[in-house]
Amino acid sequence: MQLTTIFTLCAILSATFTSPLKRAITITAANIVSVDPKTSSCANAPVADQCRTAAQAAPYISISYSNFGITDFNTQASLLALMLYESGAFKYSTNIYPGIAGQGTRNMQNPEDNLAYAEWLATVCSNCGVTSAQVQEASAAGPAAVLDLVNTDEWGFGSAAWFLKTQCSESIQQGLAAGTQAGWEDYLTVCLRAAVDDERNQLWTAAMGLKQW
Repeated sequence: MQLTTIFTLCAILSATFTSPLKRAITITAANIVSVDPKTSSCANAPVADQCRTAAQAAPYISISYSNFGITDFNTQASLLALMLYESGAFKYSTNIYPGIAGQGTRNMQNPEDNLAYAEWLATVCSNCGVTSAQVQEASAAGPAAVLDLVNTDEWGFGSAAWFLKTQCSESIQQGLAAGTQAGWEDYLTVCLRAAVDDERNQLWTAAMGLKQW
């Protein structure tokens, strides 16, 4: 999908799902590399076809923020930190270790969440390239087939924003926007049901430390 098409999609989703955008989202490759230098290159990536550099990822991440009306820096930085952690600095888009079938995207969603994501795309968006018929067919084929529907660059990098806005409570979203350690940890433990650890916190601190894109 060309970037111009993604910008058109951004306008459609923003109009149907979110409030009007307050400003343009301009996260850059340099921003991402400053948070995690490993994203500067895909040289010697363990799974070459899954790896994306910061330069490749930045436009899709920016559009995901716009698609779901995520305009405050603190939330954007938190989602970036999450994706960097879950995807191993964008080196993976599927669960390789231990290899859970159907788990993937850049925030490494569980299979049941990927099915919900696919159904959402098929229902809400008319030009997302995912239809209800495709979702039904993929669901019958198994979780790996469902993951394939949502694990393109545009939707794989969009899944973290989707999950936050559709699966996390308003109080969790407000906590991320406040930019506090407590808000970040509640997001991880309450909404994502994930553990807080040093690597997650280091990435979040680095992203938050930029203050703005």
